[in-house]
Amino acid sequence: MPSRLLTASLLLLPLVLAGCSGAKMQPDTAYNDPRYTGPGAGSGSIFGGQGLSFNLGGGNAASQGSAIGVNAYLWRGALDTLSFMPLASADPFGGVIITDWYHPPGSSNERFKATAYILGQQLSAGALRIVLYRQVLEGGHWVDAQVDPAVQTALENRVLDRARQLRVASTGQS
Repeated sequence: MPSRLLTASLLLLPLVLAGCSGAKMQPDTAYNDPRYTGPGAGSGSIFGGQGLSFNLGGGNAASQGSAIGVNAYLWRGALDTLSFMPLASADPFGGVIITDWYHPPGSSNERFKATAYILGQQLSAGALRIVLYRQVLEGGHWVDAQVDPAVQTALENRVLDRARQLRVASTGQS
């Protein structure tokens, strides 16, 4: 009897999987960021309207059929700028870079963590958002602390400057 159950299960498995093939997933729209215009926004597909593809050098990615879905210069600029912090996760398809906690030299009672969101394909300030987290050591426990908004803005500006440098080096255009 168990072999009949196994055989029936194996015969039904392809039918169940075939039934799932038409399902449309709703994108998470950049972790509920209302400014999100990147891959998958409103397309009903997790890979956006053009599907899964790569473009690390710039140019018109849609016509080349090879796009990450986020601006490659912003992506590389964010990685370069945040390279002083240990990297925890990097998702080029979703445009998210997450660092691990970083302790500044000479400060054992303070640590920082950053998350960078590349929100689109344009090399612009609107396509970049960096969230900086800060914790301080109080009574042997790490406690969340306020981050100066100017520090976040300065970090975003450094990423934008680096991205522009990369574009100029790659294309010769400013």
